[in-house]
Amino acid sequence: MRYSLLVLVLLLVLSCQEETVKTLEIGTYRGNLIAQDNQAMPFMFEVTSSTTLKIYNAEEVIEVDEITYKNDSVFIKLPFFRTELNGKFDGKNIKGQWIDADRDRYVEFYSEYGVDKRFDDEPTNNDVNVSGVWEMEFNDYGNIYPAKAVLEQNGNKVTGNIRTPTGDYRFLEGVVAADTLKISTFDAAHAFLFKAHVTDSSMVGGFYSGNHSLETFVGKPNPDFEMTDAYTLTFIKEGYDTFNFSFPDLEGNMVSFTDERFKDKVVLVQLMGSYCPNCLDETKFYSKFYEANKDKGLEIIALAFENAKTEEKAINGLNRMKERVGLNYEILIAQIGTNDKGKASEKMPMLNKVMSYPTTIYLDRTGKVRKIHTGFNGPATGDKHISFQKEFNSFMETLLSE
Repeated sequence: MRYSLLVLVLLLVLSCQEETVKTLEIGTYRGNLIAQDNQAMPFMFEVTSSTTLKIYNAEEVIEVDEITYKNDSVFIKLPFFRTELNGKFDGKNIKGQWIDADRDRYVEFYSEYGVDKRFDDEPTNNDVNVSGVWEMEFNDYGNIYPAKAVLEQNGNKVTGNIRTPTGDYRFLEGVVAADTLKISTFDAAHAFLFKAHVTDSSMVGGFYSGNHSLETFVGKPNPDFEMTDAYTLTFIKEGYDTFNFSFPDLEGNMVSFTDERFKDKVVLVQLMGSYCPNCLDETKFYSKFYEANKDKGLEIIALAFENAKTEEKAINGLNRMKERVGLNYEILIAQIGTNDKGKASEKMPMLNKVMSYPTTIYLDRTGKVRKIHTGFNGPATGDKHISFQKEFNSFMETLLSE
């Protein structure tokens, strides 16, 4: 009798302990990351099971499948990038931080269960329509750079993309409320909010990136505006007749362009980082192309410039990315502890400078540099992405047939 009573008490204790471990409620949430000036950078996500959720940015869907729990806390490891959403439960909601430990960035985060709107103030009557192409100018603490926005407005809902000379700001989604435009995105590596006063002929506002950067911008409609050709920004310096590299692979073996494996091959050299969404887009594209053409005399080699603080973390992050993408071309470690482009330029003395991750150098079978492309026009750039793919495929067909 005493033994049975003891077992019953033990079971009750274990049952109570199990009940203290909460899990995410199935359903729709609005996530909010807090930027400077206490601005919320909202994004939508849907919990599909206790260990899976989906993040939505316009057409983009990011599937998350590494969620763990401890007592009243949840730990959401985001795919591809070394960032996490960690927090404690507040009823059905979460309060915590978005953590990018590699860059020592910690952003306040909270979620709202059952909220299905990215922004609250969504009046149905609107005199302003932002659809079309906008010529933009950003001011990054005195550094002025151009950008091209392509936006589409349906009612008061807005989607689109903003492209710069070295990349793009991903799948943007939001609203026009009265005379205010608000569009945001969260791709696990970056959180962006663009907030502007708009008329039919002007746009003036602020660009919030995480809680570490606030730039200003102005814009005007210009359907004929084009960005500088991405093939003209990075080039080989005079005195160099080819591109060269020598860096260790993920197992520590040195790999150089002079190795026999690259002889008489068409070679793409990709400057990239595992923390970079544009690099991820490019890597997915190159991975498919490589699988379809590797038997035709093609080599693709990635040079990784990693901001991970240790070699072990850099290698683990790159292997995780390779596994998730299904990547079969090789990655070399070019830099650890910083993605500083000035330091990268020192490692690439044959280039005028490293402007962007990603950057791709195209070498023909003789080792001659035929093109260098700065940045990548990813899926969020729409027609630009489609035209890039056609141009890329055509040029690579030429190189491979030579």
